[in-house]
Amino acid sequence: MSDNTTHFGFQTVSEGEKAGRVAEVFDSVASRYDLMNDLMSAGLHRLWKRFAIAQSGVRAGSRVLDIAGGTGDLALAFAKKVGKTGLVALTDINNAMLNRGRDRLLDKGHPVPAAQCNAEFIPFRDNSFDCVSVAFGLRNMTHKEQALAEMYRVLKPGGRLLVLEFSRVWKPLSPLYDFYSFKVIPRIGQLVTEDADSYQYLAESIRVHPDQETLKGMMEAVGLEKVEYFNLSLGVVALHRAYKV
Repeated sequence: MSDNTTHFGFQTVSEGEKAGRVAEVFDSVASRYDLMNDLMSAGLHRLWKRFAIAQSGVRAGSRVLDIAGGTGDLALAFAKKVGKTGLVALTDINNAMLNRGRDRLLDKGHPVPAAQCNAEFIPFRDNSFDCVSVAFGLRNMTHKEQALAEMYRVLKPGGRLLVLEFSRVWKPLSPLYDFYSFKVIPRIGQLVTEDADSYQYLAESIRVHPDQETLKGMMEAVGLEKVEYFNLSLGVVALHRAYKV
């Protein structure tokens, strides 16, 4: 790829085109996003997110930023933990997803500030949050290093970054995982959302996302320290946790 191109799944596209293509994906699937997550993961995504919350160190009074927060799973769990003395801010680059997340938290009695923004340009001051989280969103970002640097910037010293993302699966499982990803998931997507292409992109985007060690190095390169990762479900997903010292 040249300096001005990037991945959109297995395709090479211009950097300017990627954000629009990703937006089309999430505009298409927003209304059935939660249902598809349950179907694709057999409900495991709920356990992965619960593990992330448990590793976050968030407690009453904490200030949390949930990036690419989508329909609000993590933001809702964080809001329950921080209580009335804390703050959870929800952001997403996609308006349809952000609206669903904001409305869901309102319906659950947890009104939170919500901002539509690109994670590469986070609209908050330096040293603002005790915890920043991004779940299943980093791989869709065009300039991942810039997004990670922005997350580092808005963390308070001593704050934690959590990156929950599909990762490199245990090698003996790869053939079965590939079959499920490329043959089964797009078919489910077609049946449930009438959009197989978006779920084909999902499978491809996982394959071109940095593996566990590469992502760890990227996080260290922007200044994060004590970076560690936890493989979940044999590496289907990994949780990376790091600190701003």
